Amino acid sequence: MNLYPIEAGNFKLDGGAMFGVVPKSLWSRTNPADSKNMIDIAARCLLIENGDRLTLIDTGMGNKQSDKFYGYYFPWGDHSIENSLKKHGFHKNDITDVFLTHLHFDHCGGAVQWNNTRTGYEPAFKNANYWSNQRHWDWATKPNRREKASFLTENILPMEESGQLKFVGDPVSDFSEAKELDFGIFFADGHTEKQMIPHINYKGKTLVFMADLLPTAGHLPLPFVMGYDTRPLLTMPEKEKFLNLAADNNYYLFLEHDAHNPIITVKHTEKGVRLNECFTINEFFN
Repeated sequence: MNLYPIEAGNFKLDGGAMFGVVPKSLWSRTNPADSKNMIDIAARCLLIENGDRLTLIDTGMGNKQSDKFYGYYFPWGDHSIENSLKKHGFHKNDITDVFLTHLHFDHCGGAVQWNNTRTGYEPAFKNANYWSNQRHWDWATKPNRREKASFLTENILPMEESGQLKFVGDPVSDFSEAKELDFGIFFADGHTEKQMIPHINYKGKTLVFMADLLPTAGHLPLPFVMGYDTRPLLTMPEKEKFLNLAADNNYYLFLEHDAHNPIITVKHTEKGVRLNECFTINEFFN
């Protein structure tokens, strides 16, 4: 098995929204804001090469939305899925599976693109199966008012219309083996219904793709919960359970949204689970 980080494009989000009720005087120590109160955010995806199978976890925002839409998120840098795949010797048509942790636009927008005539949409990975789960799909396609702006129909419905959509089996517990794929999944409901957190065995280590269960290293303290979470009082025990497992088992945490700390480990302290070590991409993968 080989793993490749895939950079889908950096952007910015409001620091207050990213940390909910936590005062700026606390969260700005780890995630400094600019003059507009915006903090740096990555869309760092992960490609798994296992035999003939190429599985891409999450896809970033994509590039099909309007300039007005992207104007809310202040894109920065020159990353793109296409260029990042090319860097590692791959093309979008090589991807066999696209695994979506959840269907918020910054995680699945790149999974769908304009067709050639810009009259409709089509899967961006034409040879891939698209993986979600039934409970999250139902949640996303019949969205509540809180999340409706994050579940965009043009990002979601073309997956089903193409016939490329598949579901992993219903979880029997909050941690289940994905028999259809090459990894285990921790299911979490605090951020959104049945978000999926993949656990990958890699060279004797467990690498966990954190999605929005732990957006950045600055979110390690349990009360540091995003304002975007639909059930923040559920996020905290889910995060606590996971972080204790991570500290006990020396998991390596792949941070999708932390623009400056790609991979971390955690440890037990008197104040709870806290940061242990930070690793660059090169340090971990080379």
